[in-house]
Amino acid sequence: MSRQSTRTRTLVGTAMLGAVGFVLMFLDFSVPVMPSFIKMDFSELPALLASFAYGPLAGAAVCLIKNVLHLFVGHTGGVGELSNFLLGCLYAIPAGLIYRRIRTRKGALIGSLTGCVTSAAGSLPINYFLIYPLYTRLMPIEAILGMYQKINPSCSGLFDALLQFNVPFTFVKELAVCVITFLIYKKLSPVLHGRKTA
Repeated sequence: MSRQSTRTRTLVGTAMLGAVGFVLMFLDFSVPVMPSFIKMDFSELPALLASFAYGPLAGAAVCLIKNVLHLFVGHTGGVGELSNFLLGCLYAIPAGLIYRRIRTRKGALIGSLTGCVTSAAGSLPINYFLIYPLYTRLMPIEAILGMYQKINPSCSGLFDALLQFNVPFTFVKELAVCVITFLIYKKLSPVLHGRKTA
């Protein structure tokens, strides 16, 4: 396959996966142990697939595409989309970088787990210093903390709430995406790379 056709395949595949990610953002659901405004979805799945198939920049592009599209239908004034984009990049980019160096199943696993850790760890400063200060324009911080304290009354403040809830939630969410990716990537890989299947 020529360089031009490879580039075209990458662009088309990235755009397609971005659109799939956008659709998956609608298939979100609440988790009983989390405040109601935090939803579970698997929209990082196409970003991880893109990172493995086309490289880490493609994974970041999928995160950008799905969130730009979601801006037109979202209800958080772009705050939710910004959070989804940043945490998605913290997941997909490290995974893609590692897999690019170690192109084996083991490399994919190490990359995915590294992405889980970086996204979960990054969720703490990103939410504390950026996302939640922006989100307080929509909902008072007292109301936000009240939703956390309703689940766990011992939460003493925002940092404590994020550490108890958001960090483990983000890790579990990305870990679930990792598991799904390992179940489907081998079958999807020929399609993503434009190879004929038997």
